[in-house]
Amino acid sequence: MEQQEQYPFDVESIRAEFPILERHVGGDVTTPGEGPGDDTPLVYLDNAATTHTPESVVETIANYYRGYNANVHRGIHQLSQEASVAYEEAHDRVAEFIGADGREEIVFTKNTTEAENLVAYAWGLTELGPEDSIVLTEMEHHASLVTWQQIGKRTGADVRYIAVEEDGTLDMDHAAECIDDSTAMVSVVHVSNALGTINPIRELADLAHDHDAYVFVDGAQSVPTRPVDVQDLDADFLAFSGHKMCGPTGIGVLYGREEILDSMQPYLYGGDMIRRVTYEDSTWEDLPWKFEAGTPSIAQGIAFSAAIDFVDDIGMENVQAHEDLLASYAHDRLSQFDDVTIYGPPGDQRGGLVSFNVDGVHAHDLSSILNDFGVAVRAGDHCTQPLHDKLGVSSTARASFYVYNTLEEIDMLIEAIDEARELFG
Repeated sequence: MEQQEQYPFDVESIRAEFPILERHVGGDVTTPGEGPGDDTPLVYLDNAATTHTPESVVETIANYYRGYNANVHRGIHQLSQEASVAYEEAHDRVAEFIGADGREEIVFTKNTTEAENLVAYAWGLTELGPEDSIVLTEMEHHASLVTWQQIGKRTGADVRYIAVEEDGTLDMDHAAECIDDSTAMVSVVHVSNALGTINPIRELADLAHDHDAYVFVDGAQSVPTRPVDVQDLDADFLAFSGHKMCGPTGIGVLYGREEILDSMQPYLYGGDMIRRVTYEDSTWEDLPWKFEAGTPSIAQGIAFSAAIDFVDDIGMENVQAHEDLLASYAHDRLSQFDDVTIYGPPGDQRGGLVSFNVDGVHAHDLSSILNDFGVAVRAGDHCTQPLHDKLGVSSTARASFYVYNTLEEIDMLIEAIDEARELFG
């Protein structure tokens, strides 16, 4: 069977929307595309860090600046009105995409990290004390782990970690021990950016809610790659970023149940989130604007809506099927090497990424060699240092996939790894 026939959609037509995929690399980074060294086709496998941006999203940004560039919620003139409508409708589009009840539950932030911090500071500093516990997992991204760790230090709340099994899955018996009547918040990554593990969010949410605790879902790797419905997950909070799903940088989302967000005090203060100010006191705007202080990321927010349209047109079920195909194929190909260690669950039980190491080759050296072959992967601890300590390694190489990647590109990755193995003997 031709590889193209295995895909759930026409990958070549999708790739045509991303001119950057036509780039050649290998030359002087200070003069890209200008020297004779830029002669290696790019194979971009670093999508868990950031994805590329299709022409339709780039055009949306350009159209904003060319046609109706103005601040939102601050002007009566036509440009401001047009910008305000587009920006507000972007909130509606995000709400529809993840199954929220309305724009009141959608706060635009800079990224997933800011969304984590917003809840930690606006809710955590007020609601947590020495009698409370916060439950995380051992596979949390630093955006979650460090944030709640520091809130625990400030409030005296106990921070607990659900153990990760040898196969990269959560120890759910340990989860039931960690989550008890003292637990106020369970913050858990939906799809691990280091292991690819898909965590059982609804099961964890049921555990948390049985003890009247809230659940914060880090959806940075899940919302871009599979259908996610906050009602099905029974999530109280969910965060994700635009740049990991064909959108621009500088825009992220915090979903929160309206009644919880309504009860929280603002995290930042300033223009646009204020209803009335006197020298003695101030009152706040309605949701979600009370959490969006200052001039927001207007162009990015509007363009994020276009990015959602792009992936939604492909179909999130198709996106997930494509990710599953590539992850399983990469896992199978890497498993053929006796000297390659793969971290996390089997290929058919993970998100669209594979982290691995080659015996005798440091991940940074491997990444550098792969770069010589035009293959872009991530090397390091992937913002999960404690997890890597538990795995007994300082770093791993990570190949991560998205809608424009192909099976042929994975073959090119494998060929480059084979060359690296030969080089290091």
